[in-house]
Amino acid sequence: MSKIEEAQAILKSLGLPRAQQNEMSALTLLALCGLRPNDQWRKARRHSVTVTNGTTLKLSPGKHNQLQAAVLAEFAPRFAPGALLVYFGDTAQKNLYVNAERLKTLHVSITEHDKLPDIVLHDENRQWLFLIEAVTSHGPMTPKRVVELQKMFTRSDVGCVYVSAFPDLAEFRRHLKQIAWETEVWIAEMPEHLIHFNGDRFLGPR
Repeated sequence: MSKIEEAQAILKSLGLPRAQQNEMSALTLLALCGLRPNDQWRKARRHSVTVTNGTTLKLSPGKHNQLQAAVLAEFAPRFAPGALLVYFGDTAQKNLYVNAERLKTLHVSITEHDKLPDIVLHDENRQWLFLIEAVTSHGPMTPKRVVELQKMFTRSDVGCVYVSAFPDLAEFRRHLKQIAWETEVWIAEMPEHLIHFNGDRFLGPR
Protein backbone atom coordinates (compact mmCIF):
# COMPACT_ATOMS: atom_id res chain seq x y z
CA MET A 1 0.00 0.00 0.00
CA SER A 2 1.40 3.40 -0.99
CA LYS A 3 1.70 6.29 1.45
CA ILE A 4 -1.20 8.04 -0.28
CA GLU A 5 -3.37 4.93 0.06
CA GLU A 6 -2.41 4.68 3.73
CA ALA A 7 -3.39 8.33 4.22
CA GLN A 8 -6.72 7.67 2.50
CA ALA A 9 -7.31 4.72 4.80
CA ILE A 10 -6.65 6.97 7.81
CA LEU A 11 -9.10 9.58 6.51
CA LYS A 12 -11.71 6.82 6.05
CA SER A 13 -11.12 5.48 9.56
CA LEU A 14 -11.60 8.99 10.94
CA GLY A 15 -15.07 9.04 9.43
CA LEU A 16 -14.53 11.75 6.84
CA PRO A 17 -17.06 11.90 3.99
CA ARG A 18 -16.12 9.99 0.83
CA ALA A 19 -15.47 13.30 -0.97
CA GLN A 20 -12.76 14.07 1.60
CA GLN A 21 -11.01 10.71 1.13
CA ASN A 22 -9.58 11.49 -2.32
CA GLU A 23 -5.94 11.76 -3.35
CA MET A 24 -5.80 15.52 -2.78
CA SER A 25 -7.06 15.07 0.78
CA ALA A 26 -4.46 12.35 1.34
CA LEU A 27 -1.68 14.59 0.01
CA THR A 28 -2.87 17.37 2.31
CA LEU A 29 -2.72 15.03 5.31
CA LEU A 30 0.81 13.97 4.38
CA ALA A 31 1.79 17.61 3.93
CA LEU A 32 0.41 18.56 7.33
CA CYS A 33 2.34 15.67 8.87
CA GLY A 34 5.55 16.62 7.02
CA LEU A 35 5.89 13.15 5.53
CA ARG A 36 7.63 12.11 2.31
CA PRO A 37 6.58 9.03 0.29
CA ASN A 38 9.12 6.73 1.99
CA ASP A 39 8.82 8.10 5.54
CA GLN A 40 7.32 6.10 8.38
CA TRP A 41 4.22 7.47 10.08
CA ARG A 42 6.12 7.71 13.36
CA LYS A 43 8.12 10.52 11.76
CA ALA A 44 5.00 12.65 11.42
CA ARG A 45 5.58 16.18 12.66
CA ARG A 46 3.95 19.57 12.55
CA HIS A 47 5.07 22.31 10.13
CA SER A 48 3.43 25.58 9.80
CA VAL A 49 3.84 29.47 9.48
CA THR A 50 4.18 31.39 12.82
CA VAL A 51 0.92 32.83 14.05
CA THR A 52 1.99 35.47 16.53
CA ASN A 53 -0.81 34.94 19.05
CA GLY A 54 -0.71 31.15 18.85
CA THR A 55 -4.11 30.91 17.18
CA THR A 56 -5.12 27.52 15.78
CA LEU A 57 -6.84 27.91 12.43
CA LYS A 58 -9.91 25.71 12.04
CA LEU A 59 -10.83 25.42 8.39
CA SER A 60 -14.18 24.59 6.88
CA PRO A 61 -14.18 21.51 4.63
CA GLY A 62 -13.59 21.76 0.90
CA LYS A 63 -10.99 21.46 -1.85
CA HIS A 64 -10.03 25.13 -1.68
CA ASN A 65 -9.20 25.00 2.01
CA GLN A 66 -7.34 21.72 1.54
CA LEU A 67 -5.08 23.55 -0.89
CA GLN A 68 -4.63 26.47 1.50
CA ALA A 69 -3.65 24.04 4.26
CA ALA A 70 -1.07 22.55 1.89
CA VAL A 71 0.32 26.03 1.21
CA LEU A 72 0.93 26.55 4.93
CA ALA A 73 2.33 23.06 5.46
CA GLU A 74 4.42 22.61 2.32
CA PHE A 75 5.02 25.88 0.48
CA ALA A 76 5.80 28.11 3.45
CA PRO A 77 8.52 25.99 5.12
CA ARG A 78 10.30 25.55 1.78
CA PHE A 79 10.04 28.99 0.19
CA ALA A 80 9.17 31.32 3.09
CA PRO A 81 10.76 29.69 6.17
CA GLY A 82 10.02 31.53 9.39
CA ALA A 83 7.50 33.82 7.72
CA LEU A 84 4.65 35.31 9.72
CA LEU A 85 1.07 34.67 8.72
CA VAL A 86 -0.56 38.04 8.10
CA TYR A 87 -3.83 37.01 6.51
CA PHE A 88 -5.75 33.79 5.88
CA GLY A 89 -9.16 33.70 4.23
CA ASP A 90 -11.34 30.65 4.80
CA THR A 91 -13.99 29.62 2.26
CA ALA A 92 -16.78 30.06 4.78
CA GLN A 93 -15.18 32.89 6.76
CA LYS A 94 -13.42 35.42 4.54
CA ASN A 95 -11.28 36.94 7.29
CA LEU A 96 -10.50 33.81 9.29
CA TYR A 97 -7.17 35.27 10.42
CA VAL A 98 -6.08 38.88 10.09
CA ASN A 99 -2.97 40.31 11.75
CA ALA A 100 -4.20 43.91 11.70
CA GLU A 101 -1.21 45.16 13.67
CA ARG A 102 1.27 43.72 11.15
CA LEU A 103 -0.72 45.11 8.22
CA LYS A 104 -0.57 48.53 9.85
CA THR A 105 3.20 48.20 10.36
CA LEU A 106 3.53 47.34 6.67
CA HIS A 107 1.48 50.45 5.77
CA VAL A 108 -1.26 48.37 4.24
CA SER A 109 -4.69 49.93 4.60
CA ILE A 110 -7.56 47.64 3.64
CA THR A 111 -11.04 48.97 2.94
CA GLU A 112 -14.24 46.96 2.73
CA HIS A 113 -13.94 47.02 -1.06
CA ASP A 114 -10.44 45.54 -1.13
CA LYS A 115 -9.92 41.83 -1.61
CA LEU A 116 -6.75 40.43 -0.11
CA PRO A 117 -5.21 37.28 -1.59
CA ASP A 118 -6.18 34.00 0.06
CA ILE A 119 -2.93 33.95 2.07
CA VAL A 120 -0.42 36.69 2.93
CA LEU A 121 2.95 35.84 4.49
CA HIS A 122 5.60 38.29 5.69
CA ASP A 123 9.21 37.17 5.38
CA GLU A 124 10.93 39.59 7.77
CA ASN A 125 14.46 38.49 6.89
CA ARG A 126 14.12 39.27 3.20
CA GLN A 127 11.42 41.89 3.70
CA TRP A 128 9.11 40.19 1.22
CA LEU A 129 5.36 39.76 1.24
CA PHE A 130 4.14 36.53 -0.30
CA LEU A 131 0.71 37.21 -1.82
CA ILE A 132 -0.79 33.79 -2.55
CA GLU A 133 -3.97 32.88 -4.40
CA ALA A 134 -5.15 29.28 -3.93
CA VAL A 135 -6.67 28.24 -7.25
CA THR A 136 -9.20 25.41 -7.39
CA SER A 137 -11.68 26.86 -9.88
CA HIS A 138 -10.76 30.50 -10.47
CA GLY A 139 -8.50 33.28 -9.26
CA PRO A 140 -4.84 32.91 -10.34
CA MET A 141 -2.46 35.86 -10.45
CA THR A 142 -3.71 37.43 -13.67
CA PRO A 143 -2.24 40.72 -14.97
CA LYS A 144 -5.38 42.50 -13.73
CA ARG A 145 -5.12 40.94 -10.27
CA VAL A 146 -1.44 41.85 -9.98
CA VAL A 147 -2.23 45.49 -10.79
CA GLU A 148 -5.00 45.49 -8.16
CA LEU A 149 -2.61 44.15 -5.53
CA GLN A 150 0.14 46.57 -6.51
CA LYS A 151 -2.24 49.44 -5.83
CA MET A 152 -3.33 47.89 -2.54
CA PHE A 153 0.28 47.52 -1.33
CA THR A 154 1.68 50.66 -2.94
CA ARG A 155 2.52 52.33 0.40
CA SER A 156 4.31 49.28 1.76
CA ASP A 157 8.11 49.41 1.69
CA VAL A 158 8.55 45.63 1.30
CA GLY A 159 8.74 43.69 -1.94
CA CYS A 160 5.77 41.64 -3.11
CA VAL A 161 5.99 38.09 -4.46
CA TYR A 162 2.88 37.03 -6.39
CA VAL A 163 2.08 33.31 -6.20
CA SER A 164 -0.64 31.19 -7.78
CA ALA A 165 -1.03 27.88 -5.93
CA PHE A 166 -2.67 24.91 -7.64
CA PRO A 167 -3.61 21.46 -6.31
CA ASP A 168 -2.30 19.62 -9.38
CA LEU A 169 -1.02 19.94 -12.95
CA ALA A 170 -4.50 19.53 -14.42
CA GLU A 171 -5.80 22.62 -12.61
CA PHE A 172 -2.63 24.52 -13.50
CA ARG A 173 -3.09 23.76 -17.21
CA ARG A 174 -6.66 25.07 -17.09
CA HIS A 175 -5.43 28.52 -16.03
CA LEU A 176 -2.09 28.60 -17.83
CA LYS A 177 -2.99 31.36 -20.31
CA GLN A 178 -4.28 33.66 -17.54
CA ILE A 179 -1.18 33.74 -15.36
CA ALA A 180 0.74 37.02 -15.33
CA TRP A 181 4.42 37.27 -16.18
CA GLU A 182 6.81 37.96 -13.29
CA THR A 183 4.76 35.76 -10.94
CA GLU A 184 5.35 32.36 -9.35
CA VAL A 185 3.41 29.09 -9.63
CA TRP A 186 3.39 26.37 -6.97
CA ILE A 187 1.68 22.99 -7.45
CA ALA A 188 0.78 20.98 -4.35
CA GLU A 189 1.36 17.59 -5.95
CA MET A 190 4.97 18.65 -6.66
CA PRO A 191 5.65 20.68 -3.50
CA GLU A 192 9.43 20.91 -3.82
CA HIS A 193 9.29 22.82 -7.09
CA LEU A 194 8.38 26.34 -8.10
CA ILE A 195 7.71 27.72 -11.58
CA HIS A 196 8.76 31.28 -12.39
CA PHE A 197 6.99 33.01 -15.24
CA ASN A 198 9.75 34.76 -17.20
CA GLY A 199 11.88 37.65 -15.95
CA ASP A 200 15.50 37.91 -14.87
CA ARG A 201 14.87 37.21 -11.19
CA PHE A 202 13.61 34.02 -9.61
CA LEU A 203 11.37 34.17 -6.55
CA GLY A 204 11.59 37.78 -5.51
CA PRO A 205 10.00 41.18 -5.98
CA ARG A 206 10.80 43.23 -9.00
